[in-house]
Amino acid sequence: MPHFEVLELRIGRAAALGASGALSAIDKQKVQGPLPVGHLGFEGDEQADRRHHGGPHKAIHAYAIAHLPAWIDELPERADRFRPGAFGENLVIEGASESDLCLGDRWRIGSALVEVSQGRQPCWKLNLRFDVPDMARRVQDSGRTGWYFRVIEPGAIAAGDHGTLVSRANPSWSLAHVSHLLYHDRMNRPALEELTAVPGLPESWRRLAQARLASGKTEDWSRRIETPRT
Repeated sequence: MPHFEVLELRIGRAAALGASGALSAIDKQKVQGPLPVGHLGFEGDEQADRRHHGGPHKAIHAYAIAHLPAWIDELPERADRFRPGAFGENLVIEGASESDLCLGDRWRIGSALVEVSQGRQPCWKLNLRFDVPDMARRVQDSGRTGWYFRVIEPGAIAAGDHGTLVSRANPSWSLAHVSHLLYHDRMNRPALEELTAVPGLPESWRRLAQARLASGKTEDWSRRIETPRT
């Protein structure tokens, strides 16, 4: 039975991100003991930009600790920044990554039942977080994005809890496969058509796939991944 472990649980409040002044809750702090989680996320956790972060489809952000050595190898001059919590995740995960989880997977973590909703679409605040001008694009291109859970049954989660797979509705749609389609094999029309029919797919992703099919073009990512000029 597939499973993983929650090494750390983290939450954060919105605050200025470095000298930029941009508000972000990416600097999440470790929590000891169990914490209630509901349909909009963990008690006490915040998102600065509620239009693009948070909400029922992005209630919990998870990131695989296994990715950190690859980032250190790629950006050794920033090695001290690649530590648990670096990507603003609520759950630091050991034993699973984007290749091991599929859209719509339901996992029991602690007393909560959660569902894999989507991979993370990195934004420009990662550029500031790591002081790397193209960090968001690097995250996107690498597939080491992290992912989101929606909360099906509220409960409590703590560091040390194990995630156990309850059901897998879409075994052909791993998060790694979705990432490859969105950012590399971008105009694979049969795959895009199949993606639009995946049960539980967030409506924003369904519209994205439908727009590509209608226009024959990839959407413009610049506003999401390029740091705004001040």
